Amino acid sequence: MELQFLGTGAGQPSKKRNVSSIALKMLDEINEIWLFDVGEATQHQILRTNIRLRKVTKIFISHNHGDHIFGLPGLLATRSFQGDVGPITIYGPAGLEQFVRTALKISRTKISYPIKFVVLEEGGLIFHEKGFKVYTEKLAHRVPSFGFRVVEDDHPGELLMDKLAQYNVPNGPLLGKLKNGEKIVLDNGTILDGNDFLGPNKKGRIITIIYDTRATPAIAQLAQNADVLVHESTFAGNEADLAHSYYHSTAVEAAKIARNNNVKRLYLNHISARYLGVKAKKLENQAQKIFANTRLANDFDRIVIPMKGEKDE
Repeated sequence: MELQFLGTGAGQPSKKRNVSSIALKMLDEINEIWLFDVGEATQHQILRTNIRLRKVTKIFISHNHGDHIFGLPGLLATRSFQGDVGPITIYGPAGLEQFVRTALKISRTKISYPIKFVVLEEGGLIFHEKGFKVYTEKLAHRVPSFGFRVVEDDHPGELLMDKLAQYNVPNGPLLGKLKNGEKIVLDNGTILDGNDFLGPNKKGRIITIIYDTRATPAIAQLAQNADVLVHESTFAGNEADLAHSYYHSTAVEAAKIARNNNVKRLYLNHISARYLGVKAKKLENQAQKIFANTRLANDFDRIVIPMKGEKDE
């Protein structure tokens, strides 16, 4: 599982940062890629990566401001040129479907695959398939805005081969059944229950993505125990009043969320164009004083998210 930042800027593109988009690559797990927000020129950013649009099956939109959705019609149109790509599902606030359908209609763009829209209204579970759940909560922005929490189901424990050795179970389907927690019968009539030979379950990974919002208790709900928290940090820590007035957050507020909610890694995202070079590093330094494992996200950064107990990369 891997996160790749396609756009880390706020409001408008700059020479160093495009506007908002993040790809969650789950190619090894379910052979899919999910996008979180699709700002202008996201498809141009994708051309500089190994992402294939045919692999994008779900898109989650936090809110309907232009720097988060203007790239969506073009990306959907280009996906039609990728062959038999299959359907796509788009989750987002009310009005998003009207925006996309109108843009496609006015431009007479033909889409070769089904598009399903799911309207986000309140918090809770919005998706559970293929070993993954996605939760959302309503945030505090000028327009309806939603944060997302992706939770991987727990993985079965490893088969304890040392414990199983005395039974001389042959390689093949019988071991597979034990690995799945099923019962098997050996040639001598012995019955073995796979659950008796499995180690403890491996906890699934948790990724939380928070775009435009003031500080609100809903963020903590989404961030609790996350392996990776991506949090908007439009303003510096000494600009809390300004951030609040613009319905945004500071790097310091993001760090406090990470520190107080048992987060493993924090990535500062949605950086104002006022913060370039050394000034952007200032946001990271402020946050690290509160939560040491903080990094400033940059366009095209790739974040590998290992299974619990495996070494971070």
